[in-house]
Amino acid sequence: MQTIKGPALFLAQFASDDAPFNSWDSITKWAADCGYKGVQVPSWDARLFDLARAASSQSYCEELVGVARENGVEITELSTHLQGQLVAVHPAYDEAFDGFAAPQVRGNPKARQAWAVEQVKLAITASYNLGIASHATFSGALAWPYIYPWPQRPPGLIDTAFDELAKRWRPILDHADQMGVDICYEIHPGEDLHDGVTFEMFLERVDNHARCNMLYDPSHFVLQCLDYVGHIDDYAERIKMFHVKDAEFNPTSKQGVYGGYQSWVDRAGRFRSLGDGQVDFGKVFSKMAANNFDGWAVVEWECCLKHPEDGAREGAAFVRDHIIRVTDTAFDDFADGGTDDEANKRMLGIAS
Repeated sequence: MQTIKGPALFLAQFASDDAPFNSWDSITKWAADCGYKGVQVPSWDARLFDLARAASSQSYCEELVGVARENGVEITELSTHLQGQLVAVHPAYDEAFDGFAAPQVRGNPKARQAWAVEQVKLAITASYNLGIASHATFSGALAWPYIYPWPQRPPGLIDTAFDELAKRWRPILDHADQMGVDICYEIHPGEDLHDGVTFEMFLERVDNHARCNMLYDPSHFVLQCLDYVGHIDDYAERIKMFHVKDAEFNPTSKQGVYGGYQSWVDRAGRFRSLGDGQVDFGKVFSKMAANNFDGWAVVEWECCLKHPEDGAREGAAFVRDHIIRVTDTAFDDFADGGTDDEANKRMLGIAS
């Protein structure tokens, strides 16, 4: 076993035009001041990070790492959640997702998809340049509008969607393999990879690709009423990244999983600041430690009620208090009677 690294913070929810959230130097200082040891970087946010430059310039990457370390944090991973989303977009979401893309490819789904693929590949190359072995992203979705089987799904519809999804991602996975980087798909509603079954459907179609892995976030399982602790055992070999995020699900006689088109405040299922929701993080951290998770505990702060800066500071302490420093000795070593092979045979009644 090994001790999980952390706490770290995903910066996506904090980057803004206001200081200290508008530059790499100032936001990393702020994160360290909150108590974090690492930061996960949204690769699309040019206020903090130049993706193309990081993919092409080792000296720029060394500068980023140097500034971060001087300020007290490590770069844990890069994220292409927004670009990965655009690798596969159902036409129903074309306009809504267009804002994630560069202006020159908006309104052109084919060009947008090609741009997204290149962006993810650049981020994987940048990860290699930064000495980072895991990368966070979304799978995108072609089948999501058909999540509820009404009207009746025509035979082969979902198979065709997942075949195409795998076809689009396979070259990216192969590039990741060349770079020695694991792609970690966040298992997330709205994506075609939104639970264990859909992850397996995709994994099968990419031939169990070694670089096809998982970003585990228990909050998304709470909102689907799934066993988020058992999931860690089911996919221990594929979970390479960990978002620490809380959630609560309080169904009523009027609404449940689907949320009744209500705002986040009024939904039965909603994300909460760490410690304010229903996730049993004692069990989660214990299971991750027992399964020898070799990565960072990264706070992804999302809450419909609490101020983000309060959530960030509380989150650092919360994770620090939940990380288990694993033991290198057995608790009952004090009672070791000492044996040898001959003694073991005598204890079992086996003749020498």
